[in-house]
Amino acid sequence: MIATLLVGMLCVYLLSFTVMFLLISRRLQDENMGMDVFGVGNLMLGGAYVLQLLEGAPGWSWLSMLNHTLTLCSLLAYCVGGARFFGRSTPLAVPLLCLAVGYSLVQILVNWAFGPVARYVMLAGVCAVSFVAMVAMLLYGVRSFAKDLRGEVLLFAGLISGICVLNVIKLSKLLSGGFEAVSNDGRFSMVFYVYMCSLATILPPSIVWLVLRRLTDSLRTVAARDPLTHLLNRRGLSTALDACFRRPGTTARLLLVDLDHFKNINDSYGHHVGDEVLCGVADALRASVRKDDLVCRLGGEEFAVICVGADDASVMRLAERVRSSIEQKVMLQGALYAQLRCTVTIGVSDSFGSEAALGQAMQQADAALYRGKHTGRNRVEHNQGPNRRNAVLDTVH
Repeated sequence: MIATLLVGMLCVYLLSFTVMFLLISRRLQDENMGMDVFGVGNLMLGGAYVLQLLEGAPGWSWLSMLNHTLTLCSLLAYCVGGARFFGRSTPLAVPLLCLAVGYSLVQILVNWAFGPVARYVMLAGVCAVSFVAMVAMLLYGVRSFAKDLRGEVLLFAGLISGICVLNVIKLSKLLSGGFEAVSNDGRFSMVFYVYMCSLATILPPSIVWLVLRRLTDSLRTVAARDPLTHLLNRRGLSTALDACFRRPGTTARLLLVDLDHFKNINDSYGHHVGDEVLCGVADALRASVRKDDLVCRLGGEEFAVICVGADDASVMRLAERVRSSIEQKVMLQGALYAQLRCTVTIGVSDSFGSEAALGQAMQQADAALYRGKHTGRNRVEHNQGPNRRNAVLDTVH
């Protein structure tokens, strides 16, 4: 009686969260992160438990066969939902149909050849193997595609490991004692359904939490990135710098990168060509800087590079590499503009050691940039303020 009540509660949980998943999926539309597939998985698993309530005692029946097929198909749906959550475009309909037809036929053959107990043994074994594969994939994800969700993914792996162990125990009991060993009145069935109810209570809200976290992370990324070039914007640069300077002793230098005669490009060829040029410059900057450097589009045709831990010599080499890369690689070819090449002028600041000092570094780099513009463009200029002149004089003396 209690086991039947637990299965009924499990059905209510699963079908309720089915509605929630589908409503969230509809709200998110194309970027639903697999919520629609999680809803399908919950619907199939909930339907399987409804059929279990209807079929009564275990044995052979068409309801039982459909129950087992839906149970296994729900696992496939959860796997596909997880893949879509992590950005993998994974098909559902065709694999689901193939699995449903194939497993139904296999059930008929196994029941005919070995009896109904073998069919339940097969389901427990296939589920156990499936859960092992899920746990292995989650543990692999902690070190690769799910690094940002380490805690949540480890929680999922632990919970799925529990249901895997229960399926192995169920398989063992079926082999040794048949249906009597896993009857609804037994202690094992009580533990099994209590655990399943716990999973149905914990996992769906956890999935909703992961979706909310991904949405907030996405909004934070949008707020910190320039929509055209996908480089950091001023806000994103400030946040990244603040995190960078939390490491004791960290210093950086600023490169201000400004396109030469960009207004002429926009006026002569149109803003769509100007946007292509800006994107080309952004790509060249990404390819030229070092791993820990920060690249930002300040606005218009002006970019910034924060060179972390660079000395005077290395920052000048980096600036020259940036200038040369843009001159050589950023070009547009077409009937209207033959071969349009782009150049930049770069101003370099002195070393600074905090996010608050960025303003002074901006002034230094801007003064150097202004001087470069008035001495021919397509060049790199270092700050030559009083502090730098005094340092040079001290070195000479």
